Amino acid sequence: MTTFVLVPGGWKGGWAFEAVVPLLVDAGHRVHALTLTGLRPGDDNATVATANLDTHADDVLRHLDRHRITDATLVGHSYAGMVIAAAADRAEGRVARLVHLDAYVPRDGESCWSATSDRFREMFAAGAAATGYAVRPPAGGDPRRRPHPLASFLQAIRLSGAVAQVPRREFVYCSGWDGTPFRELRARLDGDPDWQVHDLPTGHDAMREAPEAVAALLLDE
Repeated sequence: MTTFVLVPGGWKGGWAFEAVVPLLVDAGHRVHALTLTGLRPGDDNATVATANLDTHADDVLRHLDRHRITDATLVGHSYAGMVIAAAADRAEGRVARLVHLDAYVPRDGESCWSATSDRFREMFAAGAAATGYAVRPPAGGDPRRRPHPLASFLQAIRLSGAVAQVPRREFVYCSGWDGTPFRELRARLDGDPDWQVHDLPTGHDAMREAPEAVAALLLDE
């Protein structure tokens, strides 16, 4: 039995994986879909303003502690690629597998801001103009999305190198959307023998558009 810890990307909560969770559970696995600090319905402005990448990595680590998880498969979508990398680097061997689902795969010193494209940097800046600390969701999309803590997009990750000891590391490239910031990342990882690269012909929100395909990748042992 595998224990999956699913971490949503920008503006989203654990509900983002609602179509994938039952497929994993029905296959006999334990599944935890997280909502990060600052993205929860009850979070006040101060909580949103102070949440950063470290806060979100700590959310994952506290969850591992609380549920006594010692062999997690961490799945991070989009921004949450930063989160699962930071958490795995500090998890002291409690992560068995990382799956970056159309997500950033940071190197030490990078941030979501530095790793993304000009298009998304402009989106982050414009989205934070009203408050200076929270990035409003892009137009359209699920109404459950919430303003995302700007500091988490800006904070540089600090990696000791322990994340490279995770036994299985995978990147899922979603090719069916315009303006992806992950094309160069896919090329880099495809040439790295320590990584498995998968391609899905979906838009960015693959877990909503193709939940069966996402579940199949996660269940592939």
